Amino acid sequence: MLTFRRALIAAAVFITMLFLVTRSHSTVSTDRIAPTDGGSQQGAKNEGQTRIGDVPSSPVSTSSPEKIVSSQGKKPNNGQQVPLQDMTKAPLREKLAYQFPYDVESKFPAYIWQTWKYTPASGDFGENFRPAEASWSEKHPGFIHEVITDQVAVHLLRHLYASVPEVLDAYNSLPMPVLKADFFRYLILLARGGIYSDIDTYALKSAAEWLPDSVPREAIGLVVGIEADPDRPDWHDWYSRRIQFCQWTIQSKPGHPVLREIVANITLETLKKKDAGLLKSFKDDKVIEFTGPAVWTDTIFDFLNDEKFFDMTTGKGNITWKDFTGMKEPKKVGDVVVLPITSFSPGVQQMGAEDYDHPMAFVKHEFEGTWKPEKLRHIGTTTEEEEKKKKEQEKKQ
Repeated sequence: MLTFRRALIAAAVFITMLFLVTRSHSTVSTDRIAPTDGGSQQGAKNEGQTRIGDVPSSPVSTSSPEKIVSSQGKKPNNGQQVPLQDMTKAPLREKLAYQFPYDVESKFPAYIWQTWKYTPASGDFGENFRPAEASWSEKHPGFIHEVITDQVAVHLLRHLYASVPEVLDAYNSLPMPVLKADFFRYLILLARGGIYSDIDTYALKSAAEWLPDSVPREAIGLVVGIEADPDRPDWHDWYSRRIQFCQWTIQSKPGHPVLREIVANITLETLKKKDAGLLKSFKDDKVIEFTGPAVWTDTIFDFLNDEKFFDMTTGKGNITWKDFTGMKEPKKVGDVVVLPITSFSPGVQQMGAEDYDHPMAFVKHEFEGTWKPEKLRHIGTTTEEEEKKKKEQEKKQ
């Protein structure tokens, strides 16, 4: 029999349960639709300040500028739906930033990208390249390792950059295979991240060993090495820059601002030359400044001194080649780690580079297939005139 006392208790329990359910539902709904700062801002700055120096942390010179690196990209939105934007009329750099957002706290993608005229399955691949190509898979089990041919590259880039047609126009307009090969490495790393390495480059150590354990991977977005550090009075006769960063091996997270900037620079410059009718007469001795290590080096230095990404008010001057010359250990600036010359250029027997068995030697570049400029600008390469003389001497012998 339902007494008044029992009815009162039942009503109280029902009202309490109804209140709890309604409160919980209201809270979830509010959280789901609440706007976030990450969706509207270019990126928040990392906590704390990062000063250039050896890693793990070591004393640094007072002349080294102090920087604060920002995330330079859109942060994950925790599942919230982001409204689509009409980017068709936006500037190129904004299109690239929107299409390929950068998250420094993400993991380095487990991709290894290489490009060549043939795939390893082809009989024309080249026996000299097989050990080098295989070394990347051997040192990186579980990674996706792709050798992209010229034909496949066209379709892959068309898929990745369909929303940025000017990039595709620039790539297809480049008149020389070496220009497209250079451009491809920046394009694939901007879109997908991972490791790019030239086909004639051996992996001596896994990428897991490239950074010291003291460096948190979630604070690094780009890893580069030094190609040349010519400490000689006539360095400009042999190299394009006093410090030249290597481009035959690069590791990055997708969307990194350095990659975004170099893709934008090459795209705009290519289209400018195309409109002016200058591409047909383009000479190979200009490659290094157009798509090669010279423009790569300049873009990195521009980024390290860009007030959009770093707090320039606490610094004591721009970062220059002087901050990297003669270095023996990795150096970190913001979210970029620069490895010493031994890491990506071991065995050259000059400029302080150690041999292949050194603990800091990570890759071995054979310089096969490297373009031949007017003067020696890559370590170990020769000019066309020197090659002709060498062949003539071999015939006489």
